[in-house]
Amino acid sequence: MACNCGGGARGPRPVVVYELTLPDGTVRRYFTYQEADAANKRAGSTGVINTAVQ
Repeated sequence: MACNCGGGARGPRPVVVYELTLPDGTVRRYFTYQEADAANKRAGSTGVINTAVQ
């Protein structure tokens, strides 16, 4: 039976991060949407959350 231990010929998987952009131009990155959303709410819900690939 073949080993399914990862590695293989595939390269590393891209990491998706959530960028919170605030009205003053500040950009913060979070690993989960929930973190970005909570930070946005703390900032008054005035920011925009986008996804980015690292």
